[in-house]
Amino acid sequence: MAAASAAAARRRWFRALALGVSFLKCLLIPTYHSTDFEVHRNWLAITHNLPLSQWYYEDTSEWTLDYPPFFAWFEYALSHVAKYFDPEMLVIQNLNYSSHATVFFQRFSVIFTDTLFIYAVRECCRCVNGKRAGKDIMEKPTFILAALLLWNFGLLIVDHIHFQYNGFLFGLMLLSIARLCQKRYLEGAALFAVLLHFKHIYVYVAPAYGIYLLRSYCFTANNADGSLKWRSFSFLRVTLIGLIVCLVSALSLGPFVVLGQLPQVISRLFPFKRGLCHAYWAPNFWALYNVVDKALTVAGLKFNFLDPTKIPKASMTGGLVQEFQHTVLPSVTPLTTLICTLVSILPSVFCLWFKPQGPRGFLQCVVLCALSSFMFGWHVHEKAVLLAILPLSLLSVQRAKDASIYLILTTTGHFSLFPLLFTLPELPIKILLMLLFTVYSFSSLKSLFRRERPLLNWLETLYLVQLVPLEIFCEIIFPLTPWKLTFPFVPLLLTSVYCALGIAYAWLKLYVSVLTEPTSVRQKAE
Repeated sequence: MAAASAAAARRRWFRALALGVSFLKCLLIPTYHSTDFEVHRNWLAITHNLPLSQWYYEDTSEWTLDYPPFFAWFEYALSHVAKYFDPEMLVIQNLNYSSHATVFFQRFSVIFTDTLFIYAVRECCRCVNGKRAGKDIMEKPTFILAALLLWNFGLLIVDHIHFQYNGFLFGLMLLSIARLCQKRYLEGAALFAVLLHFKHIYVYVAPAYGIYLLRSYCFTANNADGSLKWRSFSFLRVTLIGLIVCLVSALSLGPFVVLGQLPQVISRLFPFKRGLCHAYWAPNFWALYNVVDKALTVAGLKFNFLDPTKIPKASMTGGLVQEFQHTVLPSVTPLTTLICTLVSILPSVFCLWFKPQGPRGFLQCVVLCALSSFMFGWHVHEKAVLLAILPLSLLSVQRAKDASIYLILTTTGHFSLFPLLFTLPELPIKILLMLLFTVYSFSSLKSLFRRERPLLNWLETLYLVQLVPLEIFCEIIFPLTPWKLTFPFVPLLLTSVYCALGIAYAWLKLYVSVLTEPTSVRQKAE
């Protein structure tokens, strides 16, 4: 009886959180939208009007189809609903078309598909250990986790202002994580395979999934010291996972293999000519690398170490998507970024194999794979930081040291998204939403771990507090100076570099935590 009443109470507060954030999303419908809005409108038109054989060749718009086939079919399905709102949005030649009906349909389609994300959050909440639950419902780990995920600031502004469909994609990811935590391994593998064929950016975390499934599902037993029993390998289980991956891949890529178009699809998915950095700099290692190169260039010119006539234009600070050459430091190639990414991922993968920590170890590896790829990947989008922030939310409500890393990563990662919303009407919205989410994150996690040491030390606190004067300078002071015309890239540069320091610190702190953590006794017993 008590269990039934507790479950009913849980449903009520979860429903309230979900309805509340859905209502907020509806209020954001009239806000600014980026070029991604036109990208998806164009994809609706392409998939609605053209046969499959032309989807990955059509180039009337510069925003060509560059997502995997499952997402193209998703756009195709949406297009058959879109025609009842405004058929003109489905005309390929109607570039930059955005009638009121079009805006309403595309905004509402994001809100509607977020239903999957809401369901996935509920499933993740069921996987959280409730031993630390307080008497107050708002101090329960499940409530805090639900709030941190459903009301995530970054996801709100990226999907419901800037405009994208990350919600249901992250829903697939979180649902696959929940299924693996529930030991429903085949479901988890199938969901992740489907996710990869919706958006290939999730290949960043594929090593964590592959190693965890091999270690926890394909091998069925451990020795007493926690090491692997090699004789417990199940050929049947690895075959089942292989069949799932092959079946999903065949459904997605099979038609294009038959048409002989697989190379064309791959060339659209991996456009290496776009350059090392995205138009809005992702706050990663290459942002710091670019700034060091720029500083050395300035110093070299000042002291006559460099010839001014041989200095290339500083396109890396112009906010453009293009290739450029570094002046002093060696220029970076896609192969270099791939090697750096693989090297940075390997320690986390080795820990997952040799020092298994169960679902927690898997989540740590997912976060480290996402962060490593974010730090060293080629043409990384600043929005990719959400790939680490959302799964880290699950860890943040279970251990104080993970909560500490979460607060640093989420604050700097979310702040780095501010340049995405550069229009004046959205300025108070992004600041208010960021403040509300950040204050809640700090207060809720501090309350949850109030019996333990402070979550942040004085140096970490000082670093995060300095984000306030940085924002004041970038949004208020700098636009009033004459530098705005001659050095328009300065706010973007300062934001990227400062946030890169915080994200790199969170990445290193999590790595130290994982590498120094002993194999748990419980895992040894298993």
